[in-house]
Amino acid sequence: MKKEYNFSRAVKGKFYRRNKVQKTIRLDKDVLDFYQKMARENGIPYQTLINLSLRKFLAEEAQIIITAH
Repeated sequence: MKKEYNFSRAVKGKFYRRNKVQKTIRLDKDVLDFYQKMARENGIPYQTLINLSLRKFLAEEAQIIITAH
């Protein structure tokens, strides 16, 4: 390993690709309250919990579609 590296020609964020999209959605208050409570109890952001739930739903739907064919 070198003692020093030369980053003078480096390009900041060259390989960074944002994979999240900011979008406004409307949720029922009770649904949002549920996820926010779960988030507090588990110490993770409620948006992450909502995203995980949607991913699980997508995976289950994909499995149903595959099974049906």
